Amino acid sequence: MSLRDLPKVELHLHLEGGAPPRFIAGLAREKGLDISRIFKPDGSYDYRDFWHFLEVYEAACSTLQTPEDYGRLTRAVLEESAANGVVYTEAFLSPDFCGGRDLSAWREYLSAIMEAAEAAERSMGITMRGIVTCIRHFGPEAAKETAKCAAETAGDWLVGFGMAGDELRGKPRDFAYAFDMAREAGLGITVHAGEWAGADSVRDALEALRPARIGHGVRAIENLELVDRLAERGVVLEVCPGSNVFLGVYPSWEDHPIAQLKARGVKVTVSTDDPPFFHTSMTAEYDRLAQTFEWEEEDLRELARTATHAAFCGEATRERILERLEPADV
Repeated sequence: MSLRDLPKVELHLHLEGGAPPRFIAGLAREKGLDISRIFKPDGSYDYRDFWHFLEVYEAACSTLQTPEDYGRLTRAVLEESAANGVVYTEAFLSPDFCGGRDLSAWREYLSAIMEAAEAAERSMGITMRGIVTCIRHFGPEAAKETAKCAAETAGDWLVGFGMAGDELRGKPRDFAYAFDMAREAGLGITVHAGEWAGADSVRDALEALRPARIGHGVRAIENLELVDRLAERGVVLEVCPGSNVFLGVYPSWEDHPIAQLKARGVKVTVSTDDPPFFHTSMTAEYDRLAQTFEWEEEDLRELARTATHAAFCGEATRERILERLEPADV
């Protein structure tokens, strides 16, 4: 079996960040928006560094203006994921961008996303669930409004709550109220930490917000006592190696600590983060893992099993996905 066909599970995917550039360019033409500056001549996204990436990302998102746009986006993203062997994905969604944290508007956006996801499952066999994220640099009060949207729409499809945004702004404890609200609604908890800030960022998120998973988390490697604590508590890391290398968190795949974290007993999974922006895919991630760390097919299947056990979906869905991960002759 080729690595492209190997069944995969992804836990860290920003819905807008998964938008194929051709899809965004098409929306821009439909709406009469001139965002040609964000594309290279070959049609891919064009940016110089992380901060310019944020500007390009914002310009791309300016084309997403209605629930219908988000429905179409969902289908486009899932088509790319399914083509790379992904059988289950959890995508980050934000009421900040889908209705401005207005609960009524958020319900409309969420309905369009869910409808598109359910259609993709029927036609492509890929299962999607949603995780609401508050935006760290928007502040704690906005996070409370976002958490309310999440709590009011929690269920079999909307299964988690997390926090993205500028990791250098604010302290995790400032957002404890929002996370408590989400936890009381039965949502799984994940937090972006340990990407642009160091091990202390992971430790603070762990202590203040008690997440089951941490987005990125790789810079925990700078404190081996913390690494051991993650392993002991069974906290799962949503690792995005291609993203980390592309953005310069680590200079190369050889320098990336995913293998060290795994060897020390931490539960690691692999995701793409914002795949077209970072010129990656789940197939490309698996290829590089195999090449760099000499991981074999069973090592990669184990990554998917770990991710499935860490997913925030219901048990019936988990069992169904686990069955799809096993070789056909088992």
